[in-house]
Amino acid sequence: MEAFLLGLQLVFNVETMLVIFAAAIFGVFVGAVPGLTATMAVALLVPITFYMDPTPAIAAIVTTSAMAIFAGDIPATYLNIPGTPSSAAYVNDSHLLAHKGRARETLGMNLICSVFGGLFGTLILVFVSPSLAEVALQFSSFEYFWLALLGLSCSIFISIGSRVKAFLSLMIGLLLSTVGLDMMSGAPRFTFGIPDLMGGVNFIPVMIGMFALNELMLFYGSRNEGRELPYLSKDSVFKQAPKHIKAYWPNMIRGSSIGTLIGALPGAGADIAAWISYAVGKGRSKQKQSYGTGHVEGIVDASSANNSGISGAWVPALVFGIPGDSITAIVIGVLYMKGMNPGPTIFMDGTGLIYALFIVFFLANLIMLPIGYAAIKSAKVFILTPRKILMPIILCFCIVGAFSINNSITDVWIMLLIGFIASILARCDFPMAPAILGLVLGTTLENSFMSSMLKSNGDLLSFFSRPISAGLGALVILLWLSPLITMAYKKFKHNSQHKAPRIS
Repeated sequence: MEAFLLGLQLVFNVETMLVIFAAAIFGVFVGAVPGLTATMAVALLVPITFYMDPTPAIAAIVTTSAMAIFAGDIPATYLNIPGTPSSAAYVNDSHLLAHKGRARETLGMNLICSVFGGLFGTLILVFVSPSLAEVALQFSSFEYFWLALLGLSCSIFISIGSRVKAFLSLMIGLLLSTVGLDMMSGAPRFTFGIPDLMGGVNFIPVMIGMFALNELMLFYGSRNEGRELPYLSKDSVFKQAPKHIKAYWPNMIRGSSIGTLIGALPGAGADIAAWISYAVGKGRSKQKQSYGTGHVEGIVDASSANNSGISGAWVPALVFGIPGDSITAIVIGVLYMKGMNPGPTIFMDGTGLIYALFIVFFLANLIMLPIGYAAIKSAKVFILTPRKILMPIILCFCIVGAFSINNSITDVWIMLLIGFIASILARCDFPMAPAILGLVLGTTLENSFMSSMLKSNGDLLSFFSRPISAGLGALVILLWLSPLITMAYKKFKHNSQHKAPRIS
């Protein structure tokens, strides 16, 4: 109880509340501009959070990400351009409803479902995380090795598109994680005589380069800047909301549940949660043919999953130190900067920081309602802001942000190099999430493996000697074999269906 009261004091003060409000405005603005993602917004915030106390720093990230995910629906509805990747699942429905003069009604349901999904995911986070932390306290290097491997494997199997490209993206991240001093011999690896690389590749410049600078390069490499706003409707934002909630409340609960579950899988994130929830909703709907033609039900399914996926991604990040998505990958770096080591011990520190985090989640989702309503009313301002004005400002943020972490010009060069490589990969449809997870979890994977090998004198069977370790190992192997099992099952089913009947 004392820790909870400390958490209240950490949140309900002038500094933290102002940060939450400012972050909400910033998140809406970034999310509503096509091409500027929630991850990019969070990456740009990191250099600023370096000078904040832990609670305002985390509050800024939580609020920005929640608001940006919702705000991505604004350009999706009016322009048929998703502001963030998580809005892409239902962009056709939103835009076609805007054609019918129901844009504000659509965005009103997006807003309500986003708030509901965020609060639902936060409740799961509050009640599930402490219980999981008690289990995680029993984890040794064997379990953490399998957990890291599970997270890396999930990033490949859950990625949208080619798994080969996802695997290659993961390898790039793992390669970056090997830069620095070898933990066993102390020998430098891939440092090329640069002293600043002895401690490894700094995580923040890579994040800024991979998301923010990547978007800049893609923008300047594209000639598509002109855009119009043909469907400015003046319908009511919430007038039809009670009718839709009454009709589709099961979809809201199902979408929020799917979003939280998918969000908790390392490497998944809100965009994949939205696609899966949309697909499941379509499969269970009585009006399947209406999906994709301007139907509110599909919007309810997917937008409920968006923000619940954000909360779900924090479960593995807080309990195991394994990011659920690219945003929590950044958050883990911020937590380490602030002296809060992600893992089960974060729930036992007694400083009230974990309760402050939970309270911030509730506030971030509740403040979404009034600020989101204002954003819907003033949508034209956000959408028509020229990106040719925004992009140079963002470039300045990128350079200052990369340099300010360690006051090192090497970090700026790393950011530029990674941004250039990421822009090439993005043009070839390589997913970025596996590379980020490879960088974040590569060190954990290597250290856990080497520690386990030392403990067991090189006996690989020791990775299966503990019950939890054996269970996680079996799960990872089953995940690897799942494509072969699926292929064999389909082949067996096909053969059984086309088997010629016997003539008696």
